[in-house]
Amino acid sequence: MAQKPAILITGVSGQLGLRLLEFLPEFDVIGVDVHAPVTSARISVFEEVDLREERSCGQLLELLRSYRPEGIAHLGVSDQSLRGGAPDRTRMWHMNVAGTGRVLEAIAEHNRMLGGVHKFVFASSAAAYGPGSSKAVSEDAPLQAHTLPYALDARETDVAVQARVAALKCKTYILRPHFLAGPAVENHLIHTLRGVPTGTGKLADRLRRRNSRLPLVLPSRGNYLEHKLQVVHVDDLARLIACIFRRRQTDPQLTIMNVAGRGDPVTFQSAARIANCEIKRVIGRSGCRMAMRLLWNLGISDVPPETLAYLLEPSVLETARLRTFLGDDYKKVLRYTCEDALTETFASEPSGTFTAKDATDAKVARS
Repeated sequence: MAQKPAILITGVSGQLGLRLLEFLPEFDVIGVDVHAPVTSARISVFEEVDLREERSCGQLLELLRSYRPEGIAHLGVSDQSLRGGAPDRTRMWHMNVAGTGRVLEAIAEHNRMLGGVHKFVFASSAAAYGPGSSKAVSEDAPLQAHTLPYALDARETDVAVQARVAALKCKTYILRPHFLAGPAVENHLIHTLRGVPTGTGKLADRLRRRNSRLPLVLPSRGNYLEHKLQVVHVDDLARLIACIFRRRQTDPQLTIMNVAGRGDPVTFQSAARIANCEIKRVIGRSGCRMAMRLLWNLGISDVPPETLAYLLEPSVLETARLRTFLGDDYKKVLRYTCEDALTETFASEPSGTFTAKDATDAKVARS
């Protein structure tokens, strides 16, 4: 029996990594992450690698030499504020920016010495564009992220990958997905719509015990409920990455693609209805910011106040390049519309399921 080709995945234990494993049956997967995944059934080899550490570059090089993967997926930027309170900004930068640099260095060195890595897929983020664009954002738009640490790291890593394309000596694919959706997916948008107090403070624990939900706070003036919102189902993004590794067509040295669910965006009002989310109006954006700051400072919510602009005025992505790239396979890979993805996200999730133990575990995981 012919040996399967190998793929190396960084961040394999995360929500995207675990789903990606399901779509790579014809590959041997070498997985790396800070912690082992909850299931290793579909991983041929797992090694604990902390990309914050300088030695991680050497660990990656050794894995590349030992298993000779033909493709590498680096699964994006970590947001340490999720379920863990205020992040250590320096540690977060070292994980996201310096860590990505070490992945790039390992690929460049391996291909310079031995060769064999043919494709590198980097899961960036639409947050790199920044919020508030008045028209659909194409891949050629400037990256103008500001304020939010996660978005700033997404911008910096995206630029770093682009700058190293020639040195990598392989086909490079940068994917800029919008908010992920799907069962068990966690991000600031989903937490905001779900309304479960996800902070680590005593008040959050008390509210969770009561099955209380936080409202969606919006400014009293303005048409914020009509603002457009895009998501992409985590399975669709995983299918896209798997499709790239299987792809036999000739692609340019660098391919950058926006990724969002099929069809039209949903309005904020539709998203709130799907999530069964209560809406509260306050005076102005400053009132919203004060409310978010209070919930953050009291340890009730894990959604940073800096997220406000990204939630109220998210950029709408132009995805024509992705549709052209996939051609007839577009609907086979991107199976969910934005509305479908949100509907599945909230279909089977009762409120109040987030516990104090979840918050504690998240703090431990970040240490």
